[in-house]
Amino acid sequence: MAAPARKTIELFYDVISPYSWIGFETLCRYKNKWNIDLQFRPFFLGAVMHATENTPPGMNPAKGAYGQKDLERNRDYYKIPLVRPEDPAEVMFVKGSLQAQRLLTAVSMQEGNDAVENVTRQLYLRVWSKDLDITEPKSLMEAAKKAGFSEEKAQSLVARTKDQDIKDKLKENTNTALEHGAFGAPTIVVHVDGKTHMFFGSDRFHLIAEVLGEKFEGPLTEFSKL
Repeated sequence: MAAPARKTIELFYDVISPYSWIGFETLCRYKNKWNIDLQFRPFFLGAVMHATENTPPGMNPAKGAYGQKDLERNRDYYKIPLVRPEDPAEVMFVKGSLQAQRLLTAVSMQEGNDAVENVTRQLYLRVWSKDLDITEPKSLMEAAKKAGFSEEKAQSLVARTKDQDIKDKLKENTNTALEHGAFGAPTIVVHVDGKTHMFFGSDRFHLIAEVLGEKFEGPLTEFSKL
């Protein structure tokens, strides 16, 4: 009897989004339990927000206050070392994540899915745990090296962020997410039996499990790589 066909999940994410970190770590854990092919799709959240005329929840004082508490609850539940930066507005809206997302795109195009996972995690740890820069070339190189790349390879990948094909691929990922109905991050696209299901946010895993014919079993901290 043939094994059941694996189902595909595409994670469209941006490391500037703390909720994307929660979604990223959760799916990385669940790929050990669910019969899925998890594909990482780095996109540029700023372009998605602009295209959909969306605004960050933090711009509303009530949403911002609730969001901080909600992140703390998720941090404790999933055991993710998420720490609010000293100046989140500067991190998210002034410095941004374009170069980091281009680095992830370069890694995706050249090194494959496992390498993207490792570099993504290091970028998240820098910006959302240690309040470190993710915009300067030396910062991106440090993340790449901590993810296992040699100095020479890290330098090569960071240099690729200036190349047009990398920029074009990031735009392609962003446009693909928009075509699926994305308006923020994370955007999770589930492909099952020829049908596509889009989910927004990091709090819909019980519904994703239902679509997949799987079970949501909580944070699965035993599979954490943090």
